[in-house]
Amino acid sequence: MDRDKLKCLRCGAAMKSVGRETIQLGQTGWLLGDLPNLLAGGLDVDVRLCPSCGKLEFFCGAEEPPALPQKTCPKCGKQHDFDYPKCPHCGYNCYV
Repeated sequence: MDRDKLKCLRCGAAMKSVGRETIQLGQTGWLLGDLPNLLAGGLDVDVRLCPSCGKLEFFCGAEEPPALPQKTCPKCGKQHDFDYPKCPHCGYNCYV
């Protein structure tokens, strides 16, 4: 995909690069506060803007998306993405 020739899906105008940003992953928890958010890391994105209608689009900054940090569920022992509030395998709430 050639990002320099992207057209807006809404109005068809040429999208312009706004730059690269890092989006914080994770969430703020009630018990641990911002610690899970800080440990989750960030995702580099390429931000594009349509000058005609104002639509923003985000694309992964790397050619291949990086894997999210993993954690082990204390109940079932399986690995899942660090920013999931519940284990997708057994449903255990990891932030209780």
